[in-house]
Amino acid sequence: MFNIFKNIDNKLYKPKLGGLDIFRYIGPGLIVTVGFIDPGNWASNLAAGADYGYTLLWMVTLSTIILIHLQHNVAHLGIATGLCLSEATTIYLKPKYSKAILVSAMLASISTSLAEILGGAIALKMLFKIPILPASIIVTIFVMIMLYTNSYKMLEKWIIAFVSVIGLSFLYELSLVSIDWNAAMVGWVKPSFPEGSMLIIMSVLGAVVMPHNLFLHSEVIQSRQWNKEDEKVIKKQLKYEFLDTLFSMIIGWAINSAMILLAAATFFKTKTPVDELEQANELLTPLLGEHASIVFAVALLLAGIASTITSGMAAGSIFAGAYKEPYDIKDNHTRLGVAISLLVALGIIVLISDPFMGLIISQMVLSIQLPITIFLQVYLTSSEKVMGKYKNTTFNKTFLYLLGGIVTLLNIILFISFFY
Repeated sequence: MFNIFKNIDNKLYKPKLGGLDIFRYIGPGLIVTVGFIDPGNWASNLAAGADYGYTLLWMVTLSTIILIHLQHNVAHLGIATGLCLSEATTIYLKPKYSKAILVSAMLASISTSLAEILGGAIALKMLFKIPILPASIIVTIFVMIMLYTNSYKMLEKWIIAFVSVIGLSFLYELSLVSIDWNAAMVGWVKPSFPEGSMLIIMSVLGAVVMPHNLFLHSEVIQSRQWNKEDEKVIKKQLKYEFLDTLFSMIIGWAINSAMILLAAATFFKTKTPVDELEQANELLTPLLGEHASIVFAVALLLAGIASTITSGMAAGSIFAGAYKEPYDIKDNHTRLGVAISLLVALGIIVLISDPFMGLIISQMVLSIQLPITIFLQVYLTSSEKVMGKYKNTTFNKTFLYLLGGIVTLLNIILFISFFY
């Protein structure tokens, strides 16, 4: 007999086990995937394809492999303990350390929200000629309404719909161009470092793992948690979580690859450099027609909105976790965390005159905070006190620390590059 547990929306239900169980677990990974296809990734991918053709596709493959391991590991924390990363930090670390870490995580969430809001605003400017500032306000208000009036289950459905439309949009874009698939196949698996490409390589590899996604995944995975006291159920959850993460990250890999393929088949082919999203959209019209540029802008708008939603959710989880509470949009701590992330980000956008500088600042903050979150995660998931028998093996711990070191190094180099 299964015990009844509350899910992330605080609704009670029992699992119905059967041969199609896997489909009941698909969703949390797609929520995290949104952070992998946010406007910041768009800019880096389009620049990679425009400047270097198919040769940098390998960095999408490598970044996806890194992301799968780290997200899979932090999801285990949620399944094995019933705690999100923020709650575990509050419970198992001394207050002076946990508070400092979670404050830095909230700053990272604000930085992420800033970039995502700007991405959505740029898309509105492309579509309707709305200036960046009012467009940013529109995106923020819309996202707050979505977060405050929808349950997690409903938000998950919206996010899945958004990701689906983004994927279909790039399939449409790719159908309009001629792809050199032989060059693409080589590009996906063969590391290449063309002259002058290191900054773009680091911007993609270093920014693909985002702090808020690590906090968020440990929270949303519990929407599928039914009985954390039954070992068989936990093992099934661990197995299906990996399939969900793998499936979702592959979708992220495909969409990011599609961006590079599109840029390689259009801008690189015509020797047209691209360093701004607006510029890319404008250049698509003469190359592929007006419909292509509209589809591009709509997909960017959905990516901006979806990634802003997940950034707000992560902030709610981080802030509530500081009070040893799970994410619950009906709870004041969660609501306050969401508001802090989105409204402070909007306030920064209002105060700065240069959106590009805002993006740089946001990436700098993420570069500083990310190592803290990664090493915190590995420390907690390697602790027998926290994870019990589900703690990382010595091999897994060493491997995860190595991945954390690689991502940290890339972010440090990326941070330094802003000053040179």
